[in-house]
Amino acid sequence: MKKLVDKEQEQVKEEELKEEVQNKDNESVKQNEENNQLELQVNDLKDSLQRLQADFINYKRRVEKEKGELSVLANEKIITELLPVIDNMERALASCNEQEKSSSIYQGVELVLKQLTDTLQKFGLEEIKAKDEAFNPDVHYAVMHEEVEDKESGIVVEVYQKGYKLSSKVIRPSMVKVSK
Repeated sequence: MKKLVDKEQEQVKEEELKEEVQNKDNESVKQNEENNQLELQVNDLKDSLQRLQADFINYKRRVEKEKGELSVLANEKIITELLPVIDNMERALASCNEQEKSSSIYQGVELVLKQLTDTLQKFGLEEIKAKDEAFNPDVHYAVMHEEVEDKESGIVVEVYQKGYKLSSKVIRPSMVKVSK
């Protein structure tokens, strides 16, 4: 009888062990499933973070580009308003005779003009070369054509108003006379 009781106790222990192993297996499977879900979430979060970083970098580039365009636009507006002032100062200097060119007023206006043009050049303003250049409709505005014997056709022979570029953009074309 004792053997029988011992055998029964052994069977009960075996069943308990089997049940315990099965429970651990079930827990292990659940834990693996949870780990897989957590890994998927981590991967999703990594992807989301990478997208956000790329979006932020693109945003920074776009803002920098817009800032640059805005400053060029603001400079263009101011410089366009100052071009007639430069024209008038150049006309005033050109209208002086040789005797007046030695006066201090002439020299003062000349210095102010140079300072103004130098300052505007720092902001990207450059004069368009026109005299004795081939006519280019992108940068020149022809107001007259004239037969000139010693010039071939399509060459700028006279400049009536200087043209200017701002950062490679023509803000005012040169007003010129072109040879036929």
